[in-house]
This record gives sequence, structure tokens and C-alpha cells, in this order.
Amino acid sequence: MSITTQLLTMLTMIGMGGWLGMALDTYNRFLKRDERAHWLVFVNDVLFWAVQALLVFYVLLLVNDGELRFYLFLALLCGYAAYQSLLRSLYVRVLEWIIWLAVRIGQAFAQLFRHMVIRPLVLLGQMTLALLLFACRLVMWTVQFLLLVVWKTVLFLLAPLRWIGIAVWRRVPPHRRAWVENFFHRLKGFAGQIKNTKDKIGIWFAKWRK
Repeated sequence: MSITTQLLTMLTMIGMGGWLGMALDTYNRFLKRDERAHWLVFVNDVLFWAVQALLVFYVLLLVNDGELRFYLFLALLCGYAAYQSLLRSLYVRVLEWIIWLAVRIGQAFAQLFRHMVIRPLVLLGQMTLALLLFACRLVMWTVQFLLLVVWKTVLFLLAPLRWIGIAVWRRVPPHRRAWVENFFHRLKGFAGQIKNTKDKIGIWFAKWRK
């Protein structure tokens, strides 16, 4: 490698050392090791360092075609140490501010979505339900009114027949009236016996099923 390439490689590896420091702080900030299971932390650590190693090698491949030298590892350590001593506190503050800003923006969008989408949909659903209930009640009232009109009409149309029946019944001799009343009384008693028998059979079947 030429001196220019070696110098560029050294500076690049120092920068990658600083990048590793920032990436490690960011990773630890979001991982929250104390709240995770140990096996999950182990898997995340392996994946994190694998990705970082591939990224460093890719940058090295772009700079000097992937040639490894011992001093490159020293450059990485120097970059990481420089970050820890000079930039870490500033980067952590900037990272916390970015997280705070992202959370506030997310909350603002959530509030906006709730007011612009969720609440109108809820109000629309409530209005639709209220209209459906009103329509059902209106249909029920209309049906009840029509049935009442039909019933009154039937009573009005049958009123002459009722009057004729009353007039004819008054002209029936008393002994005939007694016979008819006795017939209907017996018919009513017979119907009552049938109902009692049916109830007894139902009770017997219920006991038999148990």
C-alpha cells in the first residue's frame, strides 16, 4: 500500500473506532440489559458485534481492498478511546435529546391520529348506531300504529255483526241461552283439563330426563 492509502486507512479505522463507541452506547441505551432475559441479551450481543465486524471489514474493503494490518486494530482502539474521552458525554446528551424529540413527535402524531381519525370514526359509529336504533323504533311505532288502525277498523266493520248478534241473542229463549252457556262452560272446563294434562306430561318428561 502507498503512504496515502495507509494514512487514509489509519484515519478511517480511527473513525470506525469512534463509530463503534457510538454504536455501542446507542445499543446499550435501547437494549436495557437488566430488563431482558440473559439468553436474549447474549443473542443480541452476538448479532451486534457480527454486524459491526462486517461493517468495519466492508469499510476496510472500500479503502484498501480489505488488507488487514496489526496497526489497524490499534487505530480502532485509538478511535474508540478518543470517543470515550472526548465525545461520549456530548453524544449521550445528543442521543437522549433525539430520543426525547422522537418520543414527543410520536406522541404528537398519536394525538393527531386520535383526534383526526379515531374520534371521527367513533362519532360516526355512534351516530350510525343511534340512527339504526331510531329507525328500528320508528318501524316498531309504525307497525304498532298500523296494527291498531287495522284492529280498530276490524272492530268498526264487525260492529254491525256484533249488534245483530246481541239483538239475536236477546231474542233467544232463556232455556236455549242456558244450554248454550252450559255448553261453552263445559268446553272451557274440557280445555282446562287438556292444559292440566299437558302440564303433567311435561313435568313427568322433565323428571324422566333428569
